[in-house]
Amino acid sequence: MKFLVTGATGFLGSHIAEQLAREGHTVRVLVRRTSDRSFLRGLEVEEALGDITQPDTLPAAVAGVDAVVHAAGLVKARSAAEFNSVNADGTANLLSALASAESTPRFVLISSLAAHGPSEDGRPRPLDAPATPVTAYGRSKLKAEEMVRAWAANPASVGAVIIRPPVIYGPRDRQLLPFFRLARWRLAPLLGDGTNTISCVYVEDAARAVALAATASDEAPIATYTLDDGAVYTWRDLLGAIEEAVGRKALAIPFPPWAFTAAAFLSETYGRLRRRAVPFTRDKVIEMRQRHWVCSHDEISRDLGWTPRVTLKEGAALTAAWYRQHRWL
Repeated sequence: MKFLVTGATGFLGSHIAEQLAREGHTVRVLVRRTSDRSFLRGLEVEEALGDITQPDTLPAAVAGVDAVVHAAGLVKARSAAEFNSVNADGTANLLSALASAESTPRFVLISSLAAHGPSEDGRPRPLDAPATPVTAYGRSKLKAEEMVRAWAANPASVGAVIIRPPVIYGPRDRQLLPFFRLARWRLAPLLGDGTNTISCVYVEDAARAVALAATASDEAPIATYTLDDGAVYTWRDLLGAIEEAVGRKALAIPFPPWAFTAAAFLSETYGRLRRRAVPFTRDKVIEMRQRHWVCSHDEISRDLGWTPRVTLKEGAALTAAWYRQHRWL
């Protein structure tokens, strides 16, 4: 099969492109002229110059592919409008480009558990439960999901899959990198008591799930799945796995929510002064303060046979080893 992968120069997207190429598929990647291609080094892919925010560059990119894996998106932005311009409007542009394609490809959207919202009782929420995103990022990903569902309802559609990952970690990840670095300095900052719960999935397991969804022959017009490694963790568990991977015993330092909010405000101020998006914002603190971000892989296991292979302890060790090899840690 021939695939177009957007976001292939990023963390998850590069692993998806690698997984599809490993399976023998032809992979086309959507890249800008200025894109950092280091994560694709050594991988045999076709390049399509374009940008999901520039609609006129997309028809050529989608031409002749059997499936589109849309992994491009912002995880940090300077405003809700900026999140929407890429995560929502960019998805709309890509779907519009498919209207000019000779045949309609299968479509896989990489969304986020943030689009569905947190759990109130610590149990995975049913996938068809009303979405309750609590951040601008989550709301922008929900808009993208709604667009994909509307597109998939068209009789000409051959199917679409939405995947909502929880915390993804692994080689090439920059989101959890600061926690590995802090652990090396024997520090483990906690929001509150650190007993809020989360689901996690190792990046290569996530990429394998995406590849299964993209190549499946399921005739259902739309399917939505979440991923996890089969366990529920507290933030203390996650930091403990990172400590073990780094080989340092860190001092757990609980901070009250107001301290995180104040730090996020300073981070945002720095971002405004430098005119750049920063990952740590007051919106991010709202997300972190939720008691439960948990989900289940039961549905994708039932439908596609996917099961996770890497535990948190194993994945943290693999991640730390990659960080050291590439001098990130």
